[in-house]
Amino acid sequence: MTATLLPPTGADTAPARPERAVGVRRRTPVGTVVTHLCLIIGVILSLFPFYWLIVMSTSTTGEIFGYPPKLVPGTHLLENLRNMLANVDLLSALGNTLIVSLSLAVLVMLFDSLAAFAFAKYSFPGSRVLFSILLVTFLLPGSLSLVPSFVLMSKLGWVGGLQALIIPGAANAFGIFLLRQFAAGAIPNELIESARIDGAGFFRTWWTVAIPMLRGGLAFLGIFTFITAWNDYVWPLIVLVNPQKQTLQVALSTLNSVYGTDYGQVMAGALVSVIPLIGIFLIGSRHFIANIAAGALKG
Repeated sequence: MTATLLPPTGADTAPARPERAVGVRRRTPVGTVVTHLCLIIGVILSLFPFYWLIVMSTSTTGEIFGYPPKLVPGTHLLENLRNMLANVDLLSALGNTLIVSLSLAVLVMLFDSLAAFAFAKYSFPGSRVLFSILLVTFLLPGSLSLVPSFVLMSKLGWVGGLQALIIPGAANAFGIFLLRQFAAGAIPNELIESARIDGAGFFRTWWTVAIPMLRGGLAFLGIFTFITAWNDYVWPLIVLVNPQKQTLQVALSTLNSVYGTDYGQVMAGALVSVIPLIGIFLIGSRHFIANIAAGALKG
């Protein structure tokens, strides 16, 4: 028997590509070089404050204010941490801050997504007026609500408790506006109609249809809310009169003294407060970056 050859595949019949001449290099466009250079400079400028924080947290006060400025991390980190822990109840402050930040992030994502879904996909009497009023609140500075909020917390008997930090911030106009914009473009009306035909009500449609579509916006809003609550200083300083209920930023502010401040301790405390935020961002950033990229491809 004679063997027969298989017919050539498309890859075999494809015309051969001309080989690149030896010694000829592909030139990189000038615009690409400039773009990469700008990105590198931007990354360096963004990371330098964090590096400078590390340098100061590992140095003494004399080294921090020395001239020329010190650009290399020192060897006093453990000493600064021990001194800081001797003056601040760090574990209690971290626990209080974590409770407030996580509670606010969860409540804001819950209530803001409900309101945003209703404003984006449902028409009800007064919806436009309510949303316009919501947008007007962006024009009001946050400091304007400090006195009324404190009076309300005092009437409720919440002054000094963590609920005074959680309940007033359980929903906000920024989150509702942000998620409404996500919902308006990301949730097709056909899916809502299909869920309605299947007998799903508002809450079931919100949970099964809206939440999966809003994962990118919810991840961003949750991280943003967590970081904002973690770094909040003015409102906790006003409403938390009990030292045992102090949040991290308020507790660290007690390291500042009229008679002299050990800036090595202050910077060590600031370093401790920044590390959890970096971890939260690294954990959650993957979700909303992936969803934002997917939304950009769809658009």
